[in-house]
Amino acid sequence: MNPVISLIESPESLALEEAKVKACADMPLLKRYSGNPLLSRKDWPYPINSVLNAGAVLLADGETLLLCRIEDRSGLSHLCAARSANGVDNWRIDPQPTLVANPQEFPEEIWGIEDPRITYVPELEQYAVAYTSFARGGPGVSLALTKDFRSFERFGVIMPPEDKDAALLPRRFGGRWAMIHRPMTALGAHMWISYSPDLRHWGSHKIILEARRGGWWDANKIGLCSPPIETAKGWLVIYHGVRQTASGSIYRLGLALFDLEKPEVCLQRGNSWIFGPEAPYERVGDVNDVVFPCGQTIGADGDTINLYYGAADTSIALARGSIRCLLSWLDTNGSLPERHAF
Repeated sequence: MNPVISLIESPESLALEEAKVKACADMPLLKRYSGNPLLSRKDWPYPINSVLNAGAVLLADGETLLLCRIEDRSGLSHLCAARSANGVDNWRIDPQPTLVANPQEFPEEIWGIEDPRITYVPELEQYAVAYTSFARGGPGVSLALTKDFRSFERFGVIMPPEDKDAALLPRRFGGRWAMIHRPMTALGAHMWISYSPDLRHWGSHKIILEARRGGWWDANKIGLCSPPIETAKGWLVIYHGVRQTASGSIYRLGLALFDLEKPEVCLQRGNSWIFGPEAPYERVGDVNDVVFPCGQTIGADGDTINLYYGAADTSIALARGSIRCLLSWLDTNGSLPERHAF
């Protein structure tokens, strides 16, 4: 589900909280699981090319569900669910695709569907799946609702091309739903937020985080990774930045924090990246040098984050961290973002 992460519970917990924050300096912000990669094409019950970029959610029965992007051998993608009791092994994979493109009813999906982000919405008692639909006009954002990841109510494309990297926030703001997404415009590849009264009609579009310019690790192109995490300090956002080099692109992860009640307001932005491709399965694959999370789950302690990411567009891997440590790192290494007039 989507718990609010409470950072201070009682006066007695302050000393323990301080000790935990101090311990953050002695540990990596995100630590790779020793059994990585978790899932690759050899695990699939039917022929595929690659498995990557999975939305993630902790179900009511405690199981972890990954809604994986599967690229088949035609080159097009669909979504397939994998379930695990502990979120690391013994995955039970749907024997057939879970959600496939339906170009007859939704022509924007003629070239497949990709990169889902899952948000549980308490008001609706359903999961909202924002995903990229791909057609001749380019990638767009589509939305579907589900209660069981067996049947889906499709809304069709809600953000026209060229747009992707979208996730719905789990509650309304002033009576309106909010969605973070990444349109490609003449202004560049920046992160935006839009609002809707009914999940179908979207407006009040605002830019919330800009790709930096020049030699920065996140210059020119950024986008949302996994859905924002609601904490007492604000919405914690993990985003990706793309660095163009002489040998190609490098996808790395950074952090930003947004206001709880005005999620278009960025409070802090990290100056450096926190996680990048280092392991062999991240550096070599169908697309080299990529770490790309689309989902996470939060542990029973309310602090552990299990971040599921696509590795080199070939497999799915896991990294674990602490929400407290991520926020503490932002306090030390973050600043208010610059704002430009477009």
